[in-house]
Amino acid sequence: MVVGDFPIETDTIVIGAGPGGYVAAIRAAQLGQKVTIVEKGTVGGVCLNVGCIPSKALISAGHRFHEAGSSEEMGITAENVKVDFSKVQAWKGSVVNKLTGGVSGLLKGNKVEIVSGEAYFVDANTLRVMSETSAQTYTFKNAIIATGSTPIELPAFKYSKRIINSTGALALDEVPSSMVVIGGGYIGTELSGAYANFGTKITILEGADEILAGFEKQMSALVKRNLKKRGAEIVTKALAKGVEETENGVVVTYEVKGEEKKVEADYVLVTVGRRPNTDELGLEQVGIKKTDRGLVETDKQCRTSVSNIYAIGDIVEGPPLAHKASYEGKIAAEAIAGHASEIDYLAIPAVVFSEPELASVGYTEQQAKEEGIEAIGAKFPFAANGRALSLNSADGFMKLVTRKEDGLVIGAQIAGPGASDMIAELGLAIEAGMTAEDIAMTIHAHPTLGEITMEAAEVALGSPIHIIK
Repeated sequence: MVVGDFPIETDTIVIGAGPGGYVAAIRAAQLGQKVTIVEKGTVGGVCLNVGCIPSKALISAGHRFHEAGSSEEMGITAENVKVDFSKVQAWKGSVVNKLTGGVSGLLKGNKVEIVSGEAYFVDANTLRVMSETSAQTYTFKNAIIATGSTPIELPAFKYSKRIINSTGALALDEVPSSMVVIGGGYIGTELSGAYANFGTKITILEGADEILAGFEKQMSALVKRNLKKRGAEIVTKALAKGVEETENGVVVTYEVKGEEKKVEADYVLVTVGRRPNTDELGLEQVGIKKTDRGLVETDKQCRTSVSNIYAIGDIVEGPPLAHKASYEGKIAAEAIAGHASEIDYLAIPAVVFSEPELASVGYTEQQAKEEGIEAIGAKFPFAANGRALSLNSADGFMKLVTRKEDGLVIGAQIAGPGASDMIAELGLAIEAGMTAEDIAMTIHAHPTLGEITMEAAEVALGSPIHIIK
């Protein structure tokens, strides 16, 4: 033990200050616990610093640039539209700084002690926090592990100046003239769309039959079409085999239908998933069980195999989503406080900030069928909505999934502008046990995209107003 390293006592210690950890810390403090949060990087975690927030800022800037040069249909033309990418990056950084500063303020305002360093379990009630200059021991009654995940690195694509992950793609100091993206999941698709809007020639190499495999084919097809409109090439059933770095770029070798091909680009972006950050915490030291994939095993209250230690977010089963981590953080904090809170993932939304946006919550029609639920899929097109037409963005549809016997809302899928915001109403409908009639009888303001939800409910009831049955 370092001289002067007297153990500091706390009720609950949280490891990781991302969207799972900081939310857990605040809720635990609200429930009367003395809370310490440990973060080895920057408060806000991947999401606020190099994930959700900066990527949406980049996507937003890309939209503005693309629209400035492609609004002739609305009678708006602009000549010689330019982008100063250093200013784009500075603006993106200002958005991130506002939010991370806000999170630090929230933690301090809730009397949460913020500690910088790397945490390592000594035993089930003791943690060692190491920084470059010091080491400190903490004793705790309960712990919440919220250490998140990092991008998976492919053996044949070791990260370098030209071989980058999502963090690197968000930090480029120039708009590349070309980029190969390995992986057509939500991260690869979002960043492909952002850079395609800035004029980058994108080539997506996806191993599956389609990009965005987690969404219905009708939804991903709209995104695919829009990417192609912006000059992107999408190669599915493709196996990325290797890369050769040149002075000014890369040459990527891939195989499709048994034929080996090459593509040149300024950069290759690898987005093939993320792995949980569970290796260097000393979990084995305290007997915390992990799955073969390195995920921490938890119960319905986010409790690990060690009863006073909880785990949330990307290091446990389920999709690596910031809002899932935040939700689990609240559950864990409430469980520690003795509440009966339990996780229920039915109404957890999935969103892709593509063009058009995609969002899904609850069951799809196919999933309902597989579960033996007789369901109705009621579809309403954005093209029949006045607000979508006035936005000049009428591609897409909403599908409301209801139980046939009683009209209970059990799921929804949206492809279209504003899908990321619209999905919240459907999540609430599922949580509240609402029926299609409940939604149809709710007055929605006109003209809004929200009316599409009401119209889809009317389709489910068999009495649509603005489309012919």
